[in-house]
Amino acid sequence: MPAGTKSVATHGDHRGRLGAFLPDDVVRWQLVMSSGLRLDTSRQTTLPQEIARLADLPEVRRALAWFHSQEAQLANWQLELARIPAPPFGETARGEWLKTRFEKTGLKDVQTDEVGNVFGVLHGLDAEYVALSAHIDTVFPAGTPLNIHQRGNRLYGPGVSDNGAGVAAMLAIAGALQCTGISPSAPIVFIGNVGEEGEGDLRGMRHIFSTRRWRDSIHYSLVLDGAGSDTIVAEALGSRRFEVIVRGPGGHSWSDFGAPNPILVLARALNVFAQTPVPGTPKTTFNVGVIRGGTSVNSIPESASMRVDIRSTSMAEMERLEDSLRQALELAIQEETQASQRHNRSSGRSSGLNHEIVPIGSRPAGELNPDAHILKVVRAVDAHLGNVAQIQRASTDANIPMSLGKEAVAIGGGGVGGGAHTLQEWFDINGRELGLKRILLTVLALAGVKG
Repeated sequence: MPAGTKSVATHGDHRGRLGAFLPDDVVRWQLVMSSGLRLDTSRQTTLPQEIARLADLPEVRRALAWFHSQEAQLANWQLELARIPAPPFGETARGEWLKTRFEKTGLKDVQTDEVGNVFGVLHGLDAEYVALSAHIDTVFPAGTPLNIHQRGNRLYGPGVSDNGAGVAAMLAIAGALQCTGISPSAPIVFIGNVGEEGEGDLRGMRHIFSTRRWRDSIHYSLVLDGAGSDTIVAEALGSRRFEVIVRGPGGHSWSDFGAPNPILVLARALNVFAQTPVPGTPKTTFNVGVIRGGTSVNSIPESASMRVDIRSTSMAEMERLEDSLRQALELAIQEETQASQRHNRSSGRSSGLNHEIVPIGSRPAGELNPDAHILKVVRAVDAHLGNVAQIQRASTDANIPMSLGKEAVAIGGGGVGGGAHTLQEWFDINGRELGLKRILLTVLALAGVKG
């Protein structure tokens, strides 16, 4: 899950809040939608009526009961998954685990693509798919200690909520559909995708939607990310990330004193860049998350680097901050060069400093049309369940289909999560059933049910 501004009910303590949420009563369910999905053709119904009809189907009621009876198994899957390291670009073992789970659940056409995304299909009659996805990577680097354990209703450890909760919810939906014999009209593709976190830069979802088969056939994308039931991410937060590298001649701290120091260049640049004003509206942020450089305390380093994250709901604001970063670095280079020349007046040598700013991530911004069918469905489901959920802007896998003009939202997998992106991460199973009901009814409303 994207760090910082991402907020799909895992960053902090997020709880599903019950209450009234009135849908748009004039919304009419399309008897034959543009995708060819068919539901109740005997009469025109409002969307809330269609959700109520689905919820009252005997096989759907059995699926809801299945969630309750299988909670211990869901928690066990979540713990198993979290115990498998999955740093960015290192998701292979976790992908193999998920592939096995898809096969045992009974999904068809189970396969892994070139970048590591895992697919399983529940077939339907129509040509266009509903995609239910959850990212399988974590933010934690290779070698991070994984002390995954359970105490009572809580699961603990890195990645147990982000995105253990999302993957467990996806498996729960697949398991319930298979065990209760629900037959969707539209095929449902279950996807465990790679590369959502950090430097993964949404590479898994980028690959899916650059592949003609999926780009042309996925009509709706429901992304499961983290815990909770109180958010709907319908606005894609854009971001740009850079690695700033400064190089110099290096030297000994005593005999070469006065030689330009790349670490000092970064310090000067940060001092200036940190004073860049940012607006509250549109919300804009920046962060320096990593600084590297040097070999010993008595060595002037030959190189130093830092990684900078810029986010905004405005492309113009991101460009302004990028320009500010570049100007701060140029000024820092100039000041360090002048300082070096003052210390070495007689040497006549150039400073030997050079620098580069390397883009390491760019996530597209986007916004779902307020009249989008998928958004109306989620809202109608929330109304049926008495669940209050707020529209939020965040950086998720939904950025990719949303930026392409496709219908996509990201929601949580239920339960309660906290401490995401820390070693103290946790997940509480209380409230998971609400989240699973929400996901199931949303998927069935989008796909339709044969019968």
